[in-house]
Amino acid sequence: MARADAVPGADAHAAVRLLRSPATIRERSAQIFAYILSGRSEHFVADVAQLDRVAEFVVETTRASYPDLDIPYHSRWRHFETGGVERWRAVSDAAPDAAERGRIAYDLVIPSVLLDAGAGPDWRFVEPGGAPYARSEGLAVASFRAFADGLFSADPSSPWRADGAALASLDSARLAGAFQVRADNRLAGLDGRAELVRRLGAAVLARPEIFAGRLGGLFDHLCAQAQGGRLAASTVLGAVLEAFSSIWPGRIALGGENLGDVWRHAAARGPGASDFLVPFHKLSQWLAYSLVEPLEWAGIAVHGLDALTGLPEYRNGGLFIDMGALVLRDRRACSLVHPVGSPLVVEWRAATVILLDRVAERVRACLGLDASTLPLAKVLQGGTWAAGRAVARRRRPDGAPPLVIDSDGTVF
Repeated sequence: MARADAVPGADAHAAVRLLRSPATIRERSAQIFAYILSGRSEHFVADVAQLDRVAEFVVETTRASYPDLDIPYHSRWRHFETGGVERWRAVSDAAPDAAERGRIAYDLVIPSVLLDAGAGPDWRFVEPGGAPYARSEGLAVASFRAFADGLFSADPSSPWRADGAALASLDSARLAGAFQVRADNRLAGLDGRAELVRRLGAAVLARPEIFAGRLGGLFDHLCAQAQGGRLAASTVLGAVLEAFSSIWPGRIALGGENLGDVWRHAAARGPGASDFLVPFHKLSQWLAYSLVEPLEWAGIAVHGLDALTGLPEYRNGGLFIDMGALVLRDRRACSLVHPVGSPLVVEWRAATVILLDRVAERVRACLGLDASTLPLAKVLQGGTWAAGRAVARRRRPDGAPPLVIDSDGTVF
């Protein structure tokens, strides 16, 4: 197939817009899932008869964690409460007003989300006076402590900021120090994470009309787009994808823009330069979910959350493999390390997007709720992510996912 970056400018820009739409994520994922169902996949067989059992386990997990069904969104803010510590409250209470509280929230959560790719099985972070934390919780606590200590601020007198200049100059050694990385405590993709943060800083500096020098400027930018106190979730995701397009490693580019979490697959068909490309935008969607809450705290109602998709990452995806809804044709794949752009991984992630939607429907029916009271963001939190982690712990002593991905720290 032709290289996706060797196309005329107008076609490229049209394809970029299409590939940034969450509707396209679902459409292309559905094409790949149909490819699996048809028996053409070399890697997977889908057993949709198992989805009722998956949904029952997700409901059981949800009720155990949220017996009153007062379920929050699946966002980075949950991880800042790890260990029962309300870390954000101390920062929030010190903000002089609601607008600055929103800016500080964005200054904190954006780099934290972008540093949240899989840590690897061996890394731990020990908070002063606290317990060791691993994986997403550990990354959240580590990034919170780095933020509180002023790692992302260019002004020592004002540590609770994430300035473009400070982000753009962050090197791997300083990030390693903040995240307690040592020879006996290795963090997967450290250099990739540091490079992503530097690119993030460059993006902030390149767009003063959005950021005014700090990540918190995006809060003001989104607030200004609200109409009648309402803002669409797709607008939040669109702002993330547009403002941060330059930060992703150069994998596939169209019209001079990095596409980010977009991959090739023969079953992903579409018009023009978008043909054979399937977008996921996992970290960007995770970030969009995490940006919603500060807007709601400020009184802006964010609607249309289910326009975004479930997150195609290893906990949600692992749930379907471990519970038999998605069956590997060759179990030896579990002992291999897979490139993130391989057909096997692309198919796994696409199937995860579609299966999450189907499980969400079943979970709502079991709980007697609808999409307005239990949007996908709450199904994930209740939910599929925790269920994926729980079943992984039952099947493997270290709780690792069923497949091992060679990640550079910018996808998973």
